Amino acid sequence: ETRRAFVYPARHFASESTDPDLPAMGQRVRLRRGYPIAGFPRQARVVLRALKRYGMLLADNGSPWFVSGAPDPGWDNDALHALHRVPGRAFEVVDTSSLPRPG
Repeated sequence: ETRRAFVYPARHFASESTDPDLPAMGQRVRLRRGYPIAGFPRQARVVLRALKRYGMLLADNGSPWFVSGAPDPGWDNDALHALHRVPGRAFEVVDTSSLPRPG
């Protein structure tokens, strides 16, 4: 769930909530550096390492902390389901205020 706000690169909001504790659409978060990933399946660890390095954008009001990606037969869906074990509190907000904006 997000609040009625958006930050670049998002171009719109998708919520009626004004709760300041909710994130804005487009907000970038990354998995905390110290979050333990050793107990996850190999393919899930690949995703978790990328989330630590690059983070992700909040882009939908679906299920809490639902992560989606492009389907590919090379991924093992059972291994990726382990990502559901990562709680929202394992992420930190990335300050993107100094990044350039288009236009």
